[in-house]
Amino acid sequence: MVAAAKSQPDVRLAEIGQIATRVKNLDRAITFYRDALGLQFLFQAPPGMAFFQCGALMLMLALPENPEQDHAGSVLYFRVDDIESAHRTLMARGVRFIDAPHLIHRAPEYELWMAFFRDPDDTMLALMQRKPRLA
Repeated sequence: MVAAAKSQPDVRLAEIGQIATRVKNLDRAITFYRDALGLQFLFQAPPGMAFFQCGALMLMLALPENPEQDHAGSVLYFRVDDIESAHRTLMARGVRFIDAPHLIHRAPEYELWMAFFRDPDDTMLALMQRKPRLA
Protein backbone atom coordinates (compact mmCIF):
# COMPACT_ATOMS: atom_id res chain seq x y z
CA MET A 1 0.00 0.00 0.00
CA VAL A 2 2.84 2.41 0.83
CA ALA A 3 4.59 1.67 -2.46
CA ALA A 4 1.39 2.47 -4.38
CA ALA A 5 1.07 5.79 -2.59
CA LYS A 6 4.64 6.74 -3.56
CA SER A 7 3.91 6.05 -7.23
CA GLN A 8 1.04 8.57 -7.27
CA PRO A 9 1.80 11.97 -8.82
CA ASP A 10 2.53 14.83 -6.44
CA VAL A 11 -0.62 17.01 -6.39
CA ARG A 12 -0.44 20.50 -4.89
CA LEU A 13 -3.47 22.73 -5.01
CA ALA A 14 -2.49 26.35 -5.59
CA GLU A 15 -5.04 28.20 -7.71
CA ILE A 16 -8.72 28.81 -7.10
CA GLY A 17 -10.84 28.28 -10.22
CA GLN A 18 -14.25 29.17 -8.82
CA ILE A 19 -15.81 30.58 -5.67
CA ALA A 20 -19.45 30.04 -4.77
CA THR A 21 -21.47 32.31 -2.52
CA ARG A 22 -25.07 31.91 -1.41
CA VAL A 23 -27.70 34.52 -2.21
CA LYS A 24 -31.34 34.87 -1.20
CA ASN A 25 -32.63 36.58 -4.37
CA LEU A 26 -30.77 35.61 -7.56
CA ASP A 27 -32.13 38.41 -9.78
CA ARG A 28 -31.25 41.07 -7.19
CA ALA A 29 -27.77 39.55 -6.75
CA ILE A 30 -27.13 39.44 -10.52
CA THR A 31 -28.05 43.13 -10.78
CA PHE A 32 -25.71 44.02 -7.89
CA TYR A 33 -22.68 42.01 -9.05
CA ARG A 34 -23.14 42.94 -12.74
CA ASP A 35 -24.32 46.56 -12.57
CA ALA A 36 -23.01 47.93 -9.26
CA LEU A 37 -19.71 46.01 -9.11
CA GLY A 38 -19.21 45.76 -12.89
CA LEU A 39 -18.35 42.05 -12.96
CA GLN A 40 -18.56 40.25 -16.32
CA PHE A 41 -21.79 38.23 -16.32
CA LEU A 42 -21.32 34.88 -18.07
CA PHE A 43 -24.58 32.93 -17.79
CA GLN A 44 -27.43 31.80 -15.59
CA ALA A 45 -28.22 28.10 -15.03
CA PRO A 46 -31.03 26.19 -13.35
CA PRO A 47 -32.05 25.64 -10.63
CA GLY A 48 -30.75 28.98 -9.30
CA MET A 49 -27.17 29.76 -10.26
CA ALA A 50 -25.42 32.66 -12.01
CA PHE A 51 -21.79 32.80 -13.11
CA PHE A 52 -19.39 35.74 -13.46
CA GLN A 53 -15.82 35.94 -14.73
CA CYS A 54 -13.42 37.54 -12.24
CA GLY A 55 -10.00 37.52 -13.85
CA ALA A 56 -8.77 33.93 -13.85
CA LEU A 57 -11.56 32.62 -11.64
CA MET A 58 -15.31 32.27 -11.84
CA LEU A 59 -17.77 33.42 -9.21
CA MET A 60 -20.93 31.37 -8.82
CA LEU A 61 -23.94 32.91 -7.08
CA ALA A 62 -26.39 30.26 -5.93
CA LEU A 63 -29.67 30.00 -4.13
CA PRO A 64 -29.42 27.65 -1.12
CA GLU A 65 -30.51 24.11 -2.01
CA ASN A 66 -31.54 23.30 1.57
CA PRO A 67 -31.81 25.03 4.99
CA GLU A 68 -28.27 24.00 5.97
CA GLN A 69 -26.88 26.03 3.05
CA ASP A 70 -28.92 29.15 3.84
CA HIS A 71 -26.16 31.32 5.33
CA ALA A 72 -23.75 34.01 4.26
CA GLY A 73 -20.86 32.93 2.05
CA SER A 74 -17.13 33.48 2.06
CA VAL A 75 -15.57 36.93 1.99
CA LEU A 76 -14.52 37.80 -1.57
CA TYR A 77 -11.58 40.18 -1.89
CA PHE A 78 -11.55 42.04 -5.21
CA ARG A 79 -8.08 43.25 -6.27
CA VAL A 80 -8.12 46.81 -7.67
CA ASP A 81 -5.42 49.13 -9.00
CA ASP A 82 -6.73 52.27 -7.27
CA ILE A 83 -8.75 51.55 -4.13
CA GLU A 84 -9.81 55.14 -3.51
CA SER A 85 -11.17 55.55 -7.03
CA ALA A 86 -12.90 52.14 -6.93
CA HIS A 87 -14.44 53.04 -3.55
CA ARG A 88 -15.84 56.35 -4.89
CA THR A 89 -17.19 54.72 -8.06
CA LEU A 90 -18.91 51.86 -6.24
CA MET A 91 -20.40 54.21 -3.63
CA ALA A 92 -21.87 56.28 -6.49
CA ARG A 93 -23.47 53.05 -7.76
CA GLY A 94 -25.16 52.51 -4.39
CA VAL A 95 -22.78 49.98 -2.85
CA ARG A 96 -23.02 50.00 1.00
CA PHE A 97 -19.51 50.33 2.40
CA ILE A 98 -18.78 49.50 6.03
CA ASP A 99 -15.60 51.54 6.03
CA ALA A 100 -13.38 53.69 3.84
CA PRO A 101 -10.16 52.37 2.28
CA HIS A 102 -7.63 51.90 5.06
CA LEU A 103 -4.20 50.43 5.68
CA ILE A 104 -4.24 46.81 6.89
CA HIS A 105 -0.57 45.83 6.76
CA ARG A 106 2.85 47.26 5.91
CA ALA A 107 5.29 44.85 4.26
CA PRO A 108 8.78 45.81 3.10
CA GLU A 109 7.68 46.07 -0.57
CA TYR A 110 4.04 47.17 -0.30
CA GLU A 111 1.15 48.36 1.85
CA LEU A 112 -2.04 46.32 1.88
CA TRP A 113 -5.18 48.48 1.81
CA MET A 114 -8.78 47.28 2.11
CA ALA A 115 -12.33 48.60 2.20
CA PHE A 116 -15.24 46.37 3.24
CA PHE A 117 -18.80 46.43 1.93
CA ARG A 118 -21.92 44.25 1.81
CA ASP A 119 -24.01 42.81 -0.99
CA PRO A 120 -27.84 42.82 -0.93
CA ASP A 121 -27.86 39.58 1.13
CA ASP A 122 -25.53 41.14 3.73
CA THR A 123 -22.53 39.05 2.63
CA MET A 124 -19.24 40.74 3.45
CA LEU A 125 -17.08 41.68 0.44
CA ALA A 126 -13.90 43.74 0.16
CA LEU A 127 -11.72 45.76 -2.14
CA MET A 128 -7.99 45.24 -1.78
CA GLN A 129 -4.92 46.96 -3.20
CA ARG A 130 -1.23 46.36 -2.74
CA LYS A 131 0.29 49.83 -2.92
CA PRO A 132 4.04 49.95 -3.57
CA ARG A 133 6.03 51.35 -0.63
CA LEU A 134 7.75 54.62 -1.35
CA ALA A 135 11.41 54.73 -0.41
